[in-house]
Amino acid sequence: MKEIMGRNSKTNQGGIITMPFIFANEICEKLAVVGFSSNMISYLTTQLHLPLTQAANTLTNFGGTAAMTPLLGAFVADAFAGRFWTITIASLIYQVGMIILTISTILPTLRPPPCKNDDSCKEADSGQLAILYFSLLLTAFGSGGIRPCVVSFGADQFDENDPEQKMRTWKFFNWYYFCMGASILVANTVIVYIQDNIGWDWGLGIPTVAMAISIVAFIFGYPLYRKMDPVGSPFTRLLQVVVAAYRKRKAAMVSDHSLLYENEEIDAAISVNGKLVHTKNMEFLDKGSIVTEEDNPKAPNLWNLSTSHRVEELKSLIRMGPIWAAGIILITASAQQNTFSLQQAKSMNRHLTKSFQIPAASMSVFTQAFMLTTIIFYDRIFVPLTRRFTGLERGISFLTRMGIGFGISLLATLAAGFIELHRKNTALTNGLIDKPGETIPVSVFWLLPQYSLHGIAEAFMSIGHLEFLYDQAPESMRSTATAFFWLSISLGSYTSTLLVTLVHKYSEGADGSNWLPDDNLNRGKLEYFYWLITLMQLLNLVYYVFCAKFYTLKPLLVRKQEDDREKEDGIEIISHI
Repeated sequence: MKEIMGRNSKTNQGGIITMPFIFANEICEKLAVVGFSSNMISYLTTQLHLPLTQAANTLTNFGGTAAMTPLLGAFVADAFAGRFWTITIASLIYQVGMIILTISTILPTLRPPPCKNDDSCKEADSGQLAILYFSLLLTAFGSGGIRPCVVSFGADQFDENDPEQKMRTWKFFNWYYFCMGASILVANTVIVYIQDNIGWDWGLGIPTVAMAISIVAFIFGYPLYRKMDPVGSPFTRLLQVVVAAYRKRKAAMVSDHSLLYENEEIDAAISVNGKLVHTKNMEFLDKGSIVTEEDNPKAPNLWNLSTSHRVEELKSLIRMGPIWAAGIILITASAQQNTFSLQQAKSMNRHLTKSFQIPAASMSVFTQAFMLTTIIFYDRIFVPLTRRFTGLERGISFLTRMGIGFGISLLATLAAGFIELHRKNTALTNGLIDKPGETIPVSVFWLLPQYSLHGIAEAFMSIGHLEFLYDQAPESMRSTATAFFWLSISLGSYTSTLLVTLVHKYSEGADGSNWLPDDNLNRGKLEYFYWLITLMQLLNLVYYVFCAKFYTLKPLLVRKQEDDREKEDGIEIISHI
């Protein structure tokens, strides 16, 4: 038991007192990251004078790299450095990248001279581009260490063996996402306004300072945090299970699963919160835990003999896969807000007064606003109300929460198709069907249902997705599991790109018509595209319900604690929901 307690020896660490430091870090960090990246296309084209295609490809490559690095950051955190030091070092790397880019906006020698007129703009030279690429690379690697670890590190502050603290864990995910959404809202409005109207030195300087504040705030809370030590490569352990099961594939299965190999000393560091209980599915993997004459249980070769706990770690990840994959289509649906919904908004009447109109890109503010409002509603009204009927402290399970989010997202794209019909019919009535540059006399607020529904869906599904990945992942792989949340966002965006490409290619008619025309959206069939996504979401919802119905929740044998001492005689099996 000494090794178990050694992983977090100070039981008075963690808890609600750490939240101000973690949330301050998240607010400032997200303000910096989004303020840094949301308007970067404008910086590349107006300040470095890059052609639009080169600028777009630069950001695409940067985005693709940034989407993959969380897997690397999560591996480093779980295997070697631990979450605290991974976040700290990654934040410093990101800070250096932002400082370099901010300095390049201040020093004239690090950027091309201003355009003398519209036809004489000098592009950034190779040295100036090298500074740009180096700074973007640093921020990509920095975000890879921050994204998968912050949410897991925050949830780590609540002891799963303490019923009072465990009840607060699900609230943490709500308020973590709320802080993140509020920061994104400010970045997409205030910071972008500063960049466009005051200057890029201030527009990038403010996020850079915010990032520095986030690092200071995070490090300042060091004495208070619960810090879970790294326990070696999780991928090595998983591979050992597979190899051991393969080598013993011909061994006869034991009649009693209690005969499977267990070793509390070996598993102590990866089972601090409890031991995973044997499950009956995927029993072919259990063969890796069968003790044969060739094995030495006291000093096992883990490539030949795995503990039952390690086999269950692999089973848990495999069971999580189908549920995780269901989230990709929702991201595909919501991605249209930044593309075709934006084009719809540009063609509609956006005037609030005669002299002021809403920027088309600012319509995403409604998505964020409804997402934030829904989180407050969920935490303060929905949970207490549903708790009366379900008896669950969190109101509903994360699986139910995700399902509600899928259903609302389906309604969003369904409504978007009908709104597009109304927009085009108004254009036809007013003789504007072949005048794509003209403003159609229909209020942009007709788009409010699809933007708001996407925000509500995100509050249900995305937070439920995070809860699911953190709760159901083996405790030694929680950074890795959280990285898969960001990976699903990346894959959803790539799926959207693939879908748009295929629809554009195969919907083209002999007369030049297309569902998604390049030059005149009024002549397209955007409503068909929205309804195609609706159909995909319907099929995805059916798939999800099927997976959720047969999903086996992670059963954990929890050791109860009393007076900071581990008690072996008090155990209970908990299936997390």
